[in-house]
Amino acid sequence: MKSNVKIIQPQAGFQQKALSCKADIAILGGCAGPGKTFALLLESVRNTSNKDFGGVIFRRTSPQIRAQGGLWDTSYELYPGCKAQPKETTLEWLFPSGANMKFSHLEYEKNIYDWQGSQIAYIGFDELTHFSEKMFFYMLSRNRSTCGVKPYVRATCNPDPDSWVATLISWWIDQETGLPIPDRDGVLRYFIKYGENYIWGDSYEDVSEKADHILAPLLEKSGLHASDFIKSITFINGDIYQNKILLEKNPEYLGNLLSQDEQTRMQLLDGNWKIQISDNDIYNYYSFAGVFDNVRDVNTKGTYITADIATEGSNKFVVGLWKGFELVDIEIMAKSDGKQIIDMISEVAKFWNVENRYICYDSDGVGQFIQGFLKGAVAFHGGAAALEVKDTVNNVIQKEDYFNLKTQCFYKSGARVNRGEMKISPHVAEKMYDDKMTVRQRIMYERRAIKKLPRDNEGKLKIISKKEMAVMLAGSSPDILDMIAQREIFELKPKKIWASA
Repeated sequence: MKSNVKIIQPQAGFQQKALSCKADIAILGGCAGPGKTFALLLESVRNTSNKDFGGVIFRRTSPQIRAQGGLWDTSYELYPGCKAQPKETTLEWLFPSGANMKFSHLEYEKNIYDWQGSQIAYIGFDELTHFSEKMFFYMLSRNRSTCGVKPYVRATCNPDPDSWVATLISWWIDQETGLPIPDRDGVLRYFIKYGENYIWGDSYEDVSEKADHILAPLLEKSGLHASDFIKSITFINGDIYQNKILLEKNPEYLGNLLSQDEQTRMQLLDGNWKIQISDNDIYNYYSFAGVFDNVRDVNTKGTYITADIATEGSNKFVVGLWKGFELVDIEIMAKSDGKQIIDMISEVAKFWNVENRYICYDSDGVGQFIQGFLKGAVAFHGGAAALEVKDTVNNVIQKEDYFNLKTQCFYKSGARVNRGEMKISPHVAEKMYDDKMTVRQRIMYERRAIKKLPRDNEGKLKIISKKEMAVMLAGSSPDILDMIAQREIFELKPKKIWASA
């Protein structure tokens, strides 16, 4: 007689290791496809017989939760087998015991305060690199329990070399190769975070000793033990080859990873946390990483708008608001028609009180229609000849040796970033570009597609073509960097045309 009993269990290897982990915090990372999200969901099941148990798994945005094949879809493969009932309106599962599992979002940093006063025994983060460090550690303060289950946190991520997560797990990663260190996989470490600083150790006692000057007064006042302030943490690496179910159901998935550009393939297939640096990069990696936390004062004189126009397809319509050379706001639309584009630019201009003459828009392609609606705004023709620039020291006009205006602006923008003269506000950096990347992640992703070429036969400086960029960016254009490079137009135009803002 055939049994109708469905056995749900972790797969051998990565999932088994993740679910047997005793750390307060476990980061489940590495390659795409080892079954990280399923492990996150399965982790909660062990405590659902406890009527007072409750857990929350976060994605950065609500659409990500309901996306096809995402958290909510995957939960239907698991929780009904435990006789749990779904509540679609609240994205919640109720178990026969009274325990519950909820899915929620933290789209903006202010959303963390929606959880003030909460006590959550189990907190999960799906795609941790999408969340800010502040979000993570604030929610850690909500990781409390009165149900008898020791509070714990589990988080998944793919490699993101310039994220705060890369810094958090750096002990588990070979800093030369970017690959996880096998002997450290799953090994527990201990830490206290005090303000912006971490105090690390190999045991509770080790951290307690190192942090005695911090802990001693707290212990005296609270009567608590040092271990109550110290967290254990580990990193567990996974790869697609351990997910036999996925490879059996979708063998083409491995081929999809193999077909990616070298950097993406290194991250998603090899689990590599190292960034590739090229002498041909217009934007130096380390300099560009610095624009997100630039402590230097940059020029904030004048208010400008730059816009990269797109209506459909894989490209996005992007509007940036500048205070001098600080990008302080950004609007992104996946699909838009002409009216929506005009309305969005106009709304941003009105809100920030920007004159039309300080608005620049990409007028190539679909952007041509804007001219009649934003009179006086600057039409950016990337294929036009490079502009002559006045040498204010010698009072002469310099003819610049760039292939075209777009090349000129990218070179000027790259040089500015490399000099530390640009800043991108945290508000902009932590916005979601799409359901896969924050704006910061997207900018660093686009950065690698802006590359120099050897000078042409006339000695002009060149960059790789739009088609070549699209190949490196999986078919899309560098929408945000196109918008950023356009900011240089206001520095290149003669001052007799552009009055001081």
